[in-house]
Amino acid sequence: MSSSSLLSSLLGSSNATNISSILEALTGASTPGIDVTSAVDAAVTAAEAPITQWEDQQTTLGSQSSALTAIQTDVTNLDNDMLSLNSLTGPFSSATVTSSNTSVVTATATSSASAGNNIVVVNNLATTDSWSSTAVASATTALPSETFTITPASGTATTITTDGTQTLSDLASEINADNLGVTANVVTDANGARLSIVSNTSGSASNFTVSSSDSADFGFTQDGSGGTNASLTVNGIDISSASNTVTGVLPGVTLNLLSASTGEVTLNVAPNTSDASTVISQFVTDYNTAINAVNAQYADTDGSGEGVLASDPTLRNLQNELLGALDYQATTTNSAGSTTYTNLSTLGITVNKDGTLSLDTTTLDSALENNFSEVQNFFQGSALNGFANSLDQGLTEFLSPSDGAFTVDLTSLSSQYTNLEDDITNFESNVISPLKTQLTSEYSQAEIALQELPGEIKNIDAELGENNSSSS
Repeated sequence: MSSSSLLSSLLGSSNATNISSILEALTGASTPGIDVTSAVDAAVTAAEAPITQWEDQQTTLGSQSSALTAIQTDVTNLDNDMLSLNSLTGPFSSATVTSSNTSVVTATATSSASAGNNIVVVNNLATTDSWSSTAVASATTALPSETFTITPASGTATTITTDGTQTLSDLASEINADNLGVTANVVTDANGARLSIVSNTSGSASNFTVSSSDSADFGFTQDGSGGTNASLTVNGIDISSASNTVTGVLPGVTLNLLSASTGEVTLNVAPNTSDASTVISQFVTDYNTAINAVNAQYADTDGSGEGVLASDPTLRNLQNELLGALDYQATTTNSAGSTTYTNLSTLGITVNKDGTLSLDTTTLDSALENNFSEVQNFFQGSALNGFANSLDQGLTEFLSPSDGAFTVDLTSLSSQYTNLEDDITNFESNVISPLKTQLTSEYSQAEIALQELPGEIKNIDAELGENNSSSS
């Protein structure tokens, strides 16, 4: 029954004098009134159902984007391992050198160094030419007026003049500023202060002279006999070197001479198996991290544990790529025309049922110790085309910043999120805001009408009372 019908019914009854019952029948309460804010909020909340759905979709997209970005990071770490293993300057590029007397000579080596023992005898080290001045009271003592000439073994002489006001510190600063291939410093001891001038390079070619116009008052003398070349023998061959860092004598090996020797020193050159083992082990770790992250997105056999990326084709393709890479078979051969290590398992790297890898370090270390070049051949191939390159190329299809699968997928997720944001904004502007305005106006008018109802009821009550009096 409508409100007007109900009102008519009540007014026509014999009990119509009870106006409170009329109010309660119309409004559900004994007093009139509408909570406009609550009424509007309830209606708007119901109308916002599409926004709630869109926001739920945004939450899902955000979770997918976060999960995909985390997996992208895992795959990037794995690819970096491949790049390192396939690099000419990576873990296969270095060698170690062991010295039988590290107080005489040490050495470093690259992968181009030939493995084996080398015999070194150091007769004397390379020395550096140096000159020192007459002693004066202190570094701030004024020097006499004089002209100094510094002449290198080859090159142009440089003249420096003092006017009686300069000090040793001033003279040192001027010499150093002239870039003469020498370094000047003030040295102070119990005898006073002196200026020391030392060549920036060692060997006989570094010799220079210092002369003065009046050496009787203040001059320079050479310390010792000047610079000399290092003298040594390497595998019985006489070597002369202007520096105590000797290169080029043994291919790929740099000698560091520390003192003269009293006998032979043995330098053993060998591949740096430690670096290679570390990076290969890291590859196994990073591979397991990546494949576990991918596998975690798929449901277990009982149907539980499905992740937000379970339906993402990029992830399924990545899983296939990672698992397929483990089937790699080496086809390149070594210098002897054969391939010792044909697959990962021959290096002690085996595949578990869940697709993760296990590493037998004993097998790997043995391979590196006994067949270092063959392990390198497996990962790098004959022309950087081995296992490392194969997996890198596969991962690049996902990691390429321009058109890789991760980039395309993440861009799509971001675009979907933005489109939903636009839908929400437009819906709020074009539907929710106008609806809220309309409902607020209508409910407010109804509230006003209800507030006026008591007065109208009084008038009706009065009229009814008069009618009752007339009837009696």
